[in-house]
Amino acid sequence: MKKVSKEVLKDAANRLMFDMSDEQYNILLDEFDVITKQLELMGEIEGIDKEDVMTFPFNCEVDFLREDEAATALTQDEVLSNAGSIKDGQIKLPKVIG
Repeated sequence: MKKVSKEVLKDAANRLMFDMSDEQYNILLDEFDVITKQLELMGEIEGIDKEDVMTFPFNCEVDFLREDEAATALTQDEVLSNAGSIKDGQIKLPKVIG
């Protein structure tokens, strides 16, 4: 596993376009240390590689997701009639990143 260092965190923060104080980086490093130790402990469990991956913490027969059923679908013209700005048959949005 790649060692998490302050430089790695600063590089990740820079790529995500934010920065933190040195104190915040130190707190985050401590949290990564705890998580790494917990993952190492889990890796030591005998036979863990033979278990199936879980997508939900317990078996559940109830389907929580509803079926998508559109009573009526809007036409492109109906959608565009509500738009503030249109360009080439599409809704024109303001630029988000400068």
